[in-house]
Amino acid sequence: MDLEQLREYALSRPGKVTEDFPFDEEVLVFRIAGKIFLLTNVNAVPLTANLKCDPARALELRERYPDVKPGFHMNKKMWNTVDLSGSLPDRIVKEMIDHSYDEVVKKLSVKEREKIVQKSGKSKKLKEKSGMKR
Repeated sequence: MDLEQLREYALSRPGKVTEDFPFDEEVLVFRIAGKIFLLTNVNAVPLTANLKCDPARALELRERYPDVKPGFHMNKKMWNTVDLSGSLPDRIVKEMIDHSYDEVVKKLSVKEREKIVQKSGKSKKLKEKSGMKR
């Protein structure tokens, strides 16, 4: 997965995903409702992404995949740094991005989650993932 594919996939998540460079001109951040779910250094070789993760799953992913490490400059319990240079299938990378997004969404207020659901048009699936009940 290259930078443009990563960017396109992150921006395609439900709701209004935003991107910015809050730290410097190199670290690109993706957010949902103002909360970070993905960071990447646009000049890093190899390309990597920091992704939020459930702590138990984070450990499992690190054990299973050599290209998944504790989050660089992040809370190592809840963030992984993923090497995107090619040994991980795109399907697995996308699953990790989705999981990171879901981890952030489920911590949002009910009001914020409902806004995402209404704007996305994917209400049933997103409600289930974010823990919302109707």
